[in-house]
Amino acid sequence: MKFNKWTLALAAAGIVTAPSLLRADEQPKPETVLTALSATTLSGYVDTSMEFNPGANHGNLPPYAFSGGASKANGFNLDVVDLALDKPQDESPWASGYHIELWMGPDANTLGTQSGGTVGGDFAIRQAYVLLRTPVGNGINWKIGVFDTPIGYEAYNNPSNPNFTHSYGFTIEPTQHTGILGTYQFCDAFSLSAGVGNTYGPVINARAPSPSYKTYMVAATFTAPTNWAWASGSTFSAGVVNGFDAAQSTDGGGDATSVYAGATVNTPLSALKVGACWFASRVLVRATPGS
Repeated sequence: MKFNKWTLALAAAGIVTAPSLLRADEQPKPETVLTALSATTLSGYVDTSMEFNPGANHGNLPPYAFSGGASKANGFNLDVVDLALDKPQDESPWASGYHIELWMGPDANTLGTQSGGTVGGDFAIRQAYVLLRTPVGNGINWKIGVFDTPIGYEAYNNPSNPNFTHSYGFTIEPTQHTGILGTYQFCDAFSLSAGVGNTYGPVINARAPSPSYKTYMVAATFTAPTNWAWASGSTFSAGVVNGFDAAQSTDGGGDATSVYAGATVNTPLSALKVGACWFASRVLVRATPGS
């Protein structure tokens, strides 16, 4: 450890202490910081739209997710700005990483993940989870934090969604959970995901009335193998989510169960795929104690 004569003079005068000298000398070099950040990737997109709805009731749009109603009708819109930070897992047995995805813009207010139920400010956390791998068999990959529900055909991110608008089924499906989700890849063709969350709904860190009452989820995906000719790569998935959904009733919430099955099938035309899904939901209203 080296100090110049001016630093030693200040130390002798009591202006600079030895601990501060040590801390200053131990600061990470810029190249060390750059090496630590080099594994993190930054990505995102800007989503805009233009809508024109002819007719006398042009402001009365169907209540599908992110429709915006009259606020988006007959004009140009900034829908959302998406910003994501990722550190992917490597191939090591105990690999780790993370995914952070932030939304800014009007659609962030519709997302519904805001903790405490406070909606507004054109900002929301869409996903934020830690990635971990447990070296059991082929390896179990875990998501711990806020993540997308394992069931459903459509996507929140419009660039990944097959349609310009979202269906009514998407509007009533579960969306995000705060909890843990494990995925095991049995082989190239079959994977299974199972997890536990705080609630059925998307609000971050929300709680059910009973501490032991959690939301449970399971989903399975089959991918057609290469020997299926033109149908290879087609996917078939199914899943169930069951838990407490506070948004279902003003009388204390409800027990919600969602069942999903869907498929995306390739065709002999490489540019053409066919997709379909089926979704069912059941809600048992929970009455307020004493009512």
